[in-house]
Amino acid sequence: MRSVNHTGIREFVFQGFSNFGEHQLTLFVVFLTLYMLTIAGNVIIVTIIRIDHHLHTPMYFFLSVLSTSETFYSLVIIPRMLSSLIGLSQSISLEGCGTQLFFFLGFAITNCLLLAVMGYDRYVAICNPLRYSIIMNWRVCTILASSVCATGFSLSLVQAVAIFRLPFCDSLIEHFFCDVRPVLDLACVIPIINDIFTLIISLLAITVPATFIFVSYVLIISTIVKIASAEGRKKTFSTCASHLTVVIIHYGCASIAYFKPKSENTKDQDQLISVTYTVITPLLNPVVYSLRNKEVQDALRRVMGQKSLS
Repeated sequence: MRSVNHTGIREFVFQGFSNFGEHQLTLFVVFLTLYMLTIAGNVIIVTIIRIDHHLHTPMYFFLSVLSTSETFYSLVIIPRMLSSLIGLSQSISLEGCGTQLFFFLGFAITNCLLLAVMGYDRYVAICNPLRYSIIMNWRVCTILASSVCATGFSLSLVQAVAIFRLPFCDSLIEHFFCDVRPVLDLACVIPIINDIFTLIISLLAITVPATFIFVSYVLIISTIVKIASAEGRKKTFSTCASHLTVVIIHYGCASIAYFKPKSENTKDQDQLISVTYTVITPLLNPVVYSLRNKEVQDALRRVMGQKSLS
């Protein structure tokens, strides 16, 4: 038990970039550029999917939901981080911290579950192509997307409420936003129950979907290798390449962040990992799907061509 009186703590102060000093302006420019590219890229993806009827399929419906979620995920964290870098606002109220953690976790868990749903969509499309339109009809797609969002924010609410029922003995967060572990480190008591909650939610949000995706791709690959022509195998697998790339990077970063043993936690390592999954990972979605996906590229050319003609 810490001896500091916790009753007066009504706000936290971010200390995430306090060691960077003269480099903070450079970081501000870099992160602002990445943030603008992320927002622009995801908005373009959603807009193209909406206006091009060739992309009105379940796969691109889930991609548009993922891009929307990634956009709000970035909005929850990066603007405040940028203001902190230039010294405008390094403090956050207790309520504001709880709100940020709730929305951060909600969108993060939703993204993990969405990737699993997209993996299921690819499995049905490749392994059951004749029944694809029946299995993945628009009603099912809407139910899946709604269920994923509801599950993500329900788990987030449980985690946020459990954390902010604790007494806090320190106000200095050794991080640049209200993440689970940095906030729990400020508690006056050893948060055993919260550690259990974190482990259970991490298993539900990361391990279970990742296992589901792994099994889906084992079945997908076993189907692809049975295709007679090499060109057919290549074309079929290309429809999964973008999704698989995002999955590996996304779940890789999340696993390192939440399954790394607590004894190995260091401030610099945690911040580097956090920058990766809060700033860089949301940018991967539009970059990967625009550079590696021929259908999206063709749709972009059609849209640009129509605008040029008009």
